[in-house]
Amino acid sequence: MVKDYLIVLLSVLSFTTSFAQETDDNTKYIDPTIGNVSRFLVPTYPTIHLPNQMLRMFPVKQDYISDMVQAFPFQVPAHRRQGILQMKTTLGDVNNNSWNKGMAIDHDLEIVHPWLYSTYLIEDDIKVSFTPSKKSAIYKVDFPEGTQKNFLIKGTKEMQFSKSENSFTIQEKRSKPTRGEQAVINTITIYVYGEFVDENNKPIENINYIFSNTKLQISATENAASTLLIKYAISYVSAAQAKENFNKEIKKKTFEDVSKEGKKTWDQVTNQIQVEGGTTAQKRTFYTSLYRTYERMVDVNEYGHYYSGYDKKVHKSKRPFYVDDWVWDTYLAQHPLRTILNPALENEMLNSYTLMYEQSGWMPTFPQVYGNHLCMNAYHSSAIFIDGYRKGLKNYDVEKAYEGIKKNLMEGTFIPWRQGNPRGTLDDFYHENGYFPSLKIGEQETVANVDGFEKRQPVAVTLGVSYDFWAVSEFAKELGETDDYSELSPKGNDYKNLWHSEKRLFMPKDAEGNWVNINPKLDGGKGYREYYDENNGWTFAWSVQHDIAGLTNLLGGKQAAETRLDQLFRESLGIRKSDFFVNGSNSTGMVGQFSMGNEPSFHIPYLYNYFGAPWKTQKRTRFLLDVWFKDNIFGIPGDEDGGGMTAFVVFTSMGIYPVTPGLPYYNITSPIFEKIAIKLQNGNTFTVLAEGSSKRKKYIQKAFINGKEIFAPFISHQQIMDGATLKLNLGELPNKEWGKDAVMPK
Repeated sequence: MVKDYLIVLLSVLSFTTSFAQETDDNTKYIDPTIGNVSRFLVPTYPTIHLPNQMLRMFPVKQDYISDMVQAFPFQVPAHRRQGILQMKTTLGDVNNNSWNKGMAIDHDLEIVHPWLYSTYLIEDDIKVSFTPSKKSAIYKVDFPEGTQKNFLIKGTKEMQFSKSENSFTIQEKRSKPTRGEQAVINTITIYVYGEFVDENNKPIENINYIFSNTKLQISATENAASTLLIKYAISYVSAAQAKENFNKEIKKKTFEDVSKEGKKTWDQVTNQIQVEGGTTAQKRTFYTSLYRTYERMVDVNEYGHYYSGYDKKVHKSKRPFYVDDWVWDTYLAQHPLRTILNPALENEMLNSYTLMYEQSGWMPTFPQVYGNHLCMNAYHSSAIFIDGYRKGLKNYDVEKAYEGIKKNLMEGTFIPWRQGNPRGTLDDFYHENGYFPSLKIGEQETVANVDGFEKRQPVAVTLGVSYDFWAVSEFAKELGETDDYSELSPKGNDYKNLWHSEKRLFMPKDAEGNWVNINPKLDGGKGYREYYDENNGWTFAWSVQHDIAGLTNLLGGKQAAETRLDQLFRESLGIRKSDFFVNGSNSTGMVGQFSMGNEPSFHIPYLYNYFGAPWKTQKRTRFLLDVWFKDNIFGIPGDEDGGGMTAFVVFTSMGIYPVTPGLPYYNITSPIFEKIAIKLQNGNTFTVLAEGSSKRKKYIQKAFINGKEIFAPFISHQQIMDGATLKLNLGELPNKEWGKDAVMPK
């Protein structure tokens, strides 16, 4: 009897332990194929990598729908670019057709996790598996027995190859041109050290290498083991460093070892946030979004050395060096999310930005491993610094960072896609007149440095630069630079110079100060770039995150602003949808004139919190998540931009959002889960409680922080980091009085 009792007790304990581990393992909700088919532009990619590490891979395909893989790359140096050193696997004799033939797969036989990829080449009966470490990875290929087994690797004309008895080294150069009158070609060398082994980590005998120009054929005889592994490491420093990375990370490890370590690493970052309630689909969307926020930036420090594309030198350093960021997209939510989840990591990214400024002379905006990618408009690196500084991130050369931000705005051009070019005549006009001038309708461009496709984007530039001047002036105030603050702060109001009081929109003006009478819904060509950028005038009407009080006044007060915001979500396209997307293809995920699929819209539904109608923020955010962010291959409404959009999903799902990066507080909305617990790195836990939260029960009736009732839809960064508990009482019908008279935080 006692024996039977012990058996039952042990069984219960085993079940309980197993259940606890299962509920804590949020990696099971990650599906890298979510969003792999785009509605218009660029899909998400099923990127296989460790969090914020430089070794990345995704198969080269048209998109998820295609059943043909063109290649398996050794490395993806830059976000969403096709990888380099693209590899195929084939059987038997190799001919010209072998190099061009795609590899057919069966989607249902794929395994896709952040730490493990596996697919079956169904026409060749070959199984290809991949698992990454930080700067190294392993391809494991299961071939049929009794045939010649081939790896075909394509490079560029810069490709070099050498081999020893059981290893090989590849050197590959890749170039990235910039644009404009001061265009340069940034080139980086990628070094690969690799070894061929069997499943037992023993060298493969009788490997034949044939190298010709851009092609490397590696073949094993029909008598070789059927399972072959390519273990390799990359370096941007040297071939010797690639070998050192290999020895440190994977030389003695099996495929299973590396895969298990990768899984454990992803456990750590995804299990930092525990949720209860919600549907399985919502958890899949949430944790997949969280996974995507860790794709960038990436640490390219290789055990004490890193190559910088900003001065083309190798540096010694014990600190990480992070590259690969698109700050126009990521300053809104991805960087602020890190200030909560991993402030030390965000601090190192700020340090890396500062070093890039020291090395290149300009504070970057789209830093890649090659160097700064000149892209989009404005200089929003200003935002991540003032936001981080006010949240306590100061372990870098703060004065040097401020110097770089100020130089960008005072000495750099505001012409889109030309960041880091020196100031010119259009910029002088801006500084003197407080707006970027538009061409008249039909007027030909005369400024040579303006991009033929990207155009001037004068309204978008004026609004973006106004925000940046506000950010740098606030930084000046924090640092005690009173003269700079007095000079720069008024420039944060430049946006008002383009406010058209009759149209109640920001409209373009020409150099003579006359309004350019356009249709702000439809005019401006591809992406409305002649006047705006990727979004039309109805979206940019709200791009004043730094001065919401000023925008409210322009709109005629809170009630008028609320009514106008209602109109945004209900206003028709004014054209057939098929015609709208000819020029408006960037404006995806449309709800009226609101575009969920593009970054300038992210903060807009939260503006009701400032206009006295927080219940409408709760209604809109829940609707937008439910409609546009599904857990399937179409589940992203626009360009995800390497964590830029999915950070919005993570924040909004938890019921908070940083409307104004640079002000250390967050807006409150209705969370989709009943409980969210963030294990902060300082040892505290921030908790959001929303009992009974559901699709119908979403409206906040009352709110409490640490048991004290609050009457405004805002929570400070300090409260979160101190481990506060935010309790929201929800109901099926809105409480229109809660937060109605809230005072805007400053």
